[in-house]
Amino acid sequence: MLRVAVTVGVLLALLGGTATLCCGEPQDLISMLLREMEAAIEMPPHPAFLLAMNLAGDNKSDIHNKVLQYIKEEAVEKAQDMASGRVALDVLALVSSCVDPRHVEAKGKSIDLVSVLQKKTDEEVASILTSGVPKTTLFSVSLDALALCLVQAGGYESAAVALAGQVLDPKKTIDVDTRAMAVQALVCAYGHADLQSVQDLLWKAVSNVTNDLLDEQERRGGLIGNIYSMGVALQALETSSKFYAPRQWNCAQAFAVVHRHDYQQPMAIAQVLPALVDKPYLQAASVECPANTTASPDQGFSPPPSLETTKEHEATIEVHYRILNTLIGNHFNNCISVEVPAGSVLLKVLEAAEKKEPDTFSFKTEETFWGPMVVSIHGLAANPRDRTYWEFLSGKDALKEGVGTYKPHNMEHILANFTTY
Repeated sequence: MLRVAVTVGVLLALLGGTATLCCGEPQDLISMLLREMEAAIEMPPHPAFLLAMNLAGDNKSDIHNKVLQYIKEEAVEKAQDMASGRVALDVLALVSSCVDPRHVEAKGKSIDLVSVLQKKTDEEVASILTSGVPKTTLFSVSLDALALCLVQAGGYESAAVALAGQVLDPKKTIDVDTRAMAVQALVCAYGHADLQSVQDLLWKAVSNVTNDLLDEQERRGGLIGNIYSMGVALQALETSSKFYAPRQWNCAQAFAVVHRHDYQQPMAIAQVLPALVDKPYLQAASVECPANTTASPDQGFSPPPSLETTKEHEATIEVHYRILNTLIGNHFNNCISVEVPAGSVLLKVLEAAEKKEPDTFSFKTEETFWGPMVVSIHGLAANPRDRTYWEFLSGKDALKEGVGTYKPHNMEHILANFTTY
């Protein structure tokens, strides 16, 4: 939570201004955020947490090494089945941990994550070229292009060019998170592009996006997108000053918005931490790692106390869950009540409902930066071409957290509504 007062001078220091990062207060802020993020990490740990730890300089702790080992173990066993963006995050997290993503070892197995990512990125680009939309999301493609660019592997330039075309398309409405993440990928690709035509395209895309972000900040008194997109937006503006020059960025105004918010979600903290220390994802391959950072390949993963299930989960709660489609095809309106352990995330409610009535409450998810996203319920899938998606509400209020983080309370009414954006 951002409760420590941050002065304008400190904010400028964090952004590489003329002030120096010599006060105790900034480090106290970073340390507090790290502690809160690490205390909230649950099984399975997300690579974004490991990446944030590394960029913030916390790469010596026991929990860091345990999370690193788990990420390696999961990679060798599941990478082929992961979405491209998740593989890209694994690559970024491992690179920032001084682990070669081309040769990841765990449990007596090894995998070349870069090759896996190249194949998946090629599929994303092919989908954009043939259908106008990626196989997964543009946010994932942005992570793909950034990770491949940082490790200088083939495929990043074609992904960057496709991405630039998407963000420049006036017919497309792309959220702040995606455009901001695209900026870092395009800045990296611009730095390695040989063809002038490619450089010109990438320059135009980054310039357009960053100026749009600055325009929004000015209109909204510092806020860009919503409070949860601020971390990625700040990272984008930190890495692209020459693309919006001679325009100046009022970074103090933007950081003041972040400071006023009481962050609760560990994923939001993981996004804002790199911005606070002026080490965005673009610097993932530039982290200075100590020799004892990595865990031994076969030590296995045993969760630290903060990752273990606590006794509070022994109690149960009842949640009322409804799925509704009045938009297309055969309409339906189905309800069910399920019991789950107290403290469970909403995903556990969906799983309990599916187990109880599989023909009615079956569902599918895709992995995103923020965790699992529900893409299909009762056989009805979201479609980016039709701009349809599954929206989750508590009562009449849309949830601000995903199914992998939101924790329902006892007797809460949850609605999954098939709608458009």
